[in-house]
Amino acid sequence: MNGLDQKIISYIYTKKEGYYNVINWFKELKSKGLNPAYITMDGEISVTRAIRSVWPKVKIQRCLWHIKREGMRWLRTNPKTQAGKDLKFLLYKLSFVKSLSERDLFINSFNSWLLKHKDFLKLLPKDIVAFKDLKRTITLIKNAIPDMFYHLEDSKVHSTTNALEGFHSRLKADYRRHRGLTTNNRIKYLGWYCYFQNGSKTNIL
Repeated sequence: MNGLDQKIISYIYTKKEGYYNVINWFKELKSKGLNPAYITMDGEISVTRAIRSVWPKVKIQRCLWHIKREGMRWLRTNPKTQAGKDLKFLLYKLSFVKSLSERDLFINSFNSWLLKHKDFLKLLPKDIVAFKDLKRTITLIKNAIPDMFYHLEDSKVHSTTNALEGFHSRLKADYRRHRGLTTNNRIKYLGWYCYFQNGSKTNIL
């Protein structure tokens, strides 16, 4: 999806994400002239690897909604530790980062959280759920921080994939009303769905 006008650039029908399911698609798009400066996406590792292999200079903006949702899911509704409660509150504030100074404050707050709870994490038994949840969330944030805030440097970059996720949700809901379609007809349905999403004057690669 083009983040500027929210029109579908291209599509494929595949049962799941994965390097080998998308790499040839990306190569074809590049051969047709698609050379994005930024791509906003979730953190799916194999798809990221495919993107990097085709467009090595592209900057990947990690979807803040996915980071926040995943981290808060791992920390659970009611974290059992103060460290978990503090980290969940920090993740909650991620959506409100709207400037470079707020970006710096978020990163500094995370580093301060790591320092504050360093000894606690060392003493926490590594086989309990609380430790595993915290470890997962720490790794998530650490890996994502370098690619979290490109949208603050360029207003054309989207901080989330919400527009595309909304399109997917509507598409899935409509697919459920046509459960009897064959695979071939599902692919045709997808094509027409994207066509009408864009309007008849837009060409899809």
